[in-house]
Amino acid sequence: MKPSNLKIALLLWLGIITAACQSDHAPDDNAVVTTQAPSNRISLPSTVRANLGMTFANVERRQVEQTIRVPGAFELLPLARHEYRLALPGTVQLAVDQFDHVEEGDLLYRIRSPKWPELQHEIVEAEQAIDAAGSDILVAKANLQEMTVRLSIIHDRLRALGEAGVRNAALESESATLEAGLPKAQAKLSQAETVLANAMRARSHAVHRASVATGLSEDRLIDSKEGLPAYRDIELIDVYAVESGIVEQITLTDGSYEEPPTLVLSTIQPEKVRLSASIMQSDLPRIADSSSGRITPAQISTIDPNTNVNAVLTIGLAADPSHRTVPILAVPSLHQSWMRPGVSAFLELQEQGSSVMTLAIPRVAVVKDGMQSVFFRRDPKDPNVVIRVEADLGADDGRWVAVNSGLAPGDEVVLNGAYELNLANQTSGVVQKGGHFHADGTYHTDHD
Repeated sequence: MKPSNLKIALLLWLGIITAACQSDHAPDDNAVVTTQAPSNRISLPSTVRANLGMTFANVERRQVEQTIRVPGAFELLPLARHEYRLALPGTVQLAVDQFDHVEEGDLLYRIRSPKWPELQHEIVEAEQAIDAAGSDILVAKANLQEMTVRLSIIHDRLRALGEAGVRNAALESESATLEAGLPKAQAKLSQAETVLANAMRARSHAVHRASVATGLSEDRLIDSKEGLPAYRDIELIDVYAVESGIVEQITLTDGSYEEPPTLVLSTIQPEKVRLSASIMQSDLPRIADSSSGRITPAQISTIDPNTNVNAVLTIGLAADPSHRTVPILAVPSLHQSWMRPGVSAFLELQEQGSSVMTLAIPRVAVVKDGMQSVFFRRDPKDPNVVIRVEADLGADDGRWVAVNSGLAPGDEVVLNGAYELNLANQTSGVVQKGGHFHADGTYHTDHD
């Protein structure tokens, strides 16, 4: 049996119990009948409230007439999702499962790639080329320096001989040979420096590719303070989470061989959400350039109706001409557990310049009793008593309704259980005298 049907059956049974109680205490024909004025007070002990699942809502000051409420649904922020893709082909070994919670630095999966040894070899070859080019530069510099010094000595001797009026053909020939060889020696030095620069660029490129493949920084890969560089010790490429989140989807089978840039898995941060809604074009002038609003849950039967979260608004750049609506996005200032992607909610916007505040209660707290609307106010002096109040209602925005009288700031009204309470408080459409509930859930009128 459904819970709602079970409640109705329980209440019908309570009505029978009530009638039986009244018949048991019916006065005899000779007794003097005393008329007792009906009471609007009902006793509700804590055990009864718990059994009926009764909840209360606070009376709230709201701008009911000036509130624009639009429905919407939560969606992830663009930066709430992170994808992990293959940078090298290889066999994937998964280390997490779908919907697992991961923290930054947790291992997600491993890759055994045949391309990784080739990339390691590229780095090794580039480092060897750097060493060889460095040696060639040293040789070229030494040769150039030797020729320069030799030429300087010969010039000094020729100068001394010239001052003595003597010529030396051999020295003059050697000087000419050395001078002719200087450009070649300089060119060899430049060539060696070019080879070094090319080798360094090759290593930088290979290290960068290795960094992308492993997720490690370039400095960490080539760090050799503890022996061999880190890239030489890597056999399997470990991929770690770069931010905390929940594994949203895994697209590969564990142990499968895939090519880049195949998506392996994605993670999301579910608390990074926004409400996506649409507002009518005609309502745009009413909100003008409002930059804030409030998000409220769509279902208030299971959530405190006073639960609302301030939000920062962004009005879309382009309208929808077919529906004559404008998209509006609201990012909540505080995340609540009921804010999940796909969950419906309402965005409340205040009309620009409005300031009229009225006392209001949730619309579902008001129930129909024949032609009259009523609600049940909790006695401020006795939390175990509620008072039936004939509603003097004002403006209604479909979710909240203004109350013109019968309430004060700080009051509470029955939310869940108002319908059942009203049903139990009447017999054949006639309101009973004041009464009380017993701990077993039965309702009794106040009588002698």
